[in-house]
Parts: sequence; C-alpha cells; structure tokens
Amino acid sequence: MRRLRDQAAIVTGGARGIGRAIAARLAAEGAAVLIADLDGRAAEAAAAEIARGGAEAAGLRVDVALRASVEAAVAEAVRRWGRLDVLVGNAGIMDRMAFLEMTDDFWRRVLTVNLTGAFLSGQAAARQMVLQPEGGRIVFTASNSGVFGGRGRAAYGASKAGIINLVQSMAIELAGHGIRVNAVAPGPTRTHAGQPAELWPGVAQRMPLARYGTPEEIAAVAAFLAAPESSFVTGHVYAADGGYTAAGIMEG
Repeated sequence: MRRLRDQAAIVTGGARGIGRAIAARLAAEGAAVLIADLDGRAAEAAAAEIARGGAEAAGLRVDVALRASVEAAVAEAVRRWGRLDVLVGNAGIMDRMAFLEMTDDFWRRVLTVNLTGAFLSGQAAARQMVLQPEGGRIVFTASNSGVFGGRGRAAYGASKAGIINLVQSMAIELAGHGIRVNAVAPGPTRTHAGQPAELWPGVAQRMPLARYGTPEEIAAVAAFLAAPESSFVTGHVYAADGGYTAAGIMEG
C-alpha cells in the first residue's frame, strides 16, 4: 500500500526501536521521512538504510526539549519537501525510580523530554500545518502507563497521562484547521535483543495475547492514524498492547 504517497513526515525519536519501525513503515507507505533524534549519527544511519530501499529519507539531530531544535526540524522538512503532512512525536525516555527516592532532576528530565517534548514538537508541526490547505496529522506515542499506575513510574506515568490529555486538547483546538491528533499506546514491546525472550510470568498472566509486541506492530497502528483511512478519528488513544489495558495493569 502507498497510502502516504507524496506526503512529508517527521518522526521524533526515530533512530531506534519503535520510532525506527514507524519511520520505515511511513516510508514504505510512500512518505518522505525526516528522522529526528538526539543521536544525530544514528538518525542519519537509519535514514540511509531507508533510502537504500528506494524511499526518500533524511536524518537530523534534534533535541525535542528545545523549541529552537524542533522548529529547525520542521523548517528542514519544509525546505526539503515544501510541506509537513505528518508528525509522529515518539521521542521519550522510560525510566523508573521509587517515589520516595525520586529526585527533582529525575522528575524534570522525564517530564521535560516526554511531555514538554510532545508539546513543543506538536506545536511547531501544527503551526506549519495550519498554513496548508490540507492540514495534517499528528500522532504521539503514549503508553498504558498513562492510564494505570505502576511501581516506580510516577514520573513516566505522569508524562504519558499528560500526553493523553494533550492529544485530546489539541484535537479539539486544531480540528477547524484540518489537523487530526491521536496517539498509539504501546504495551510490552520487544525493542532490542537484550530484552528477555519471554514476558515475565506476572505480566503474561494479565495480558490476553501473552507475548511481547513488535515495533512493527506498533508502527502499523501509527501508520493507520497517519493515513486517510482514519479520517474520522481524532482525539483518541489506540492501545496496541495485546489486551493489557483491558485486563488491568495492576503494578507491573
């Protein structure tokens, strides 16, 4: 399928894991993709790999916590392709610390990258999209940790809960400009070989599909939300989590 032919996209945090899979999927769907990542060399390498497959891609070092940096990414996409149709705000960090031991620096770091980064990149993209007659689509990576509490996840969970509300608020305000805003919420996903091959028994017991998801499965949902098929969908969070949210996370 080439649902995104002649479209231009940015994927933040696109050099590795879920972000890289999303960038590859959007490129396979026909989009020209700017991979924006704090690791500029990894972003360029990911873009080069996509380009070898015949798609158009570029890599750029971007710090989503800095307004000037995300604005530069939007400007680069427009310079290259004349427009920005899709933003996938995937950049984020997942870290744990016990609540009673949590430091100010830890809290600020997680919230700044995950939530402030989503706000800054979303706003910069939307300000370009309102100039385009066709508007655009914004997709964030949320998490089921933004719906349920988890041990050691006060900062991470709060950041993802904030993204969920940000999606809803942006969707309401931007609908009149032809901009749709949604999120994909991954559950346990095997993003690198260092992870265990099997789910922890306690997690598997609370997960109907009882296995890890793959980055490509998350990317498929993100691509749907970025594509015309989801034209009547905005302000929603699509869980790609093997039924984990439906079963209830409890404490994992």
